[in-house]
Amino acid sequence: MNSKDIIEAALLAINKPLSLKELSGLFLDDEFVSVSQIQANLTQLEQEYVDKPVELMQVADGYRFQVRVKYSPWIRRLWQEKPVKYSKALLETLAVIVYQQPVTRAEIEKVRGVAVSTSIIRTLEERSWIFACGYKEVPGRPMQYKTTKAFLNDLNLSDLAELPPLASLDEWLSI
Repeated sequence: MNSKDIIEAALLAINKPLSLKELSGLFLDDEFVSVSQIQANLTQLEQEYVDKPVELMQVADGYRFQVRVKYSPWIRRLWQEKPVKYSKALLETLAVIVYQQPVTRAEIEKVRGVAVSTSIIRTLEERSWIFACGYKEVPGRPMQYKTTKAFLNDLNLSDLAELPPLASLDEWLSI
């Protein structure tokens, strides 16, 4: 077996992204495959899947195969449940956390101009999009929130730097 086939099989078999470390762990000491070889294999796989309905994506937690977006209307039909609809308040709260993190509840409320519902924070935590990352060193020591790698994975991002700049987001929202 060659290392590229083993990596491809692992990525197809598992239901989560695999990091370079996890991919390296597939091989025993006597089957040594370097990280650079694994990266070369991933590049080859990416090229092999260019014209296929699935693609190899790098996200925050590593690499995964996923269906290309253009096939999503058909693939969605496999799931009977309807996609979750999020309220404007939840999306605004998430946007403030994404662009201002780490951020406290009071800071979110200041930006939005309204109180943040406990259920919104709970929903974002249950979705694993945000987490409490510590306390701000001010009187009252309020909890601070940040986004998770799961949030990046769900948006097909490997890093927050891939998000649109806030100025262009403001322009898009005003349309």
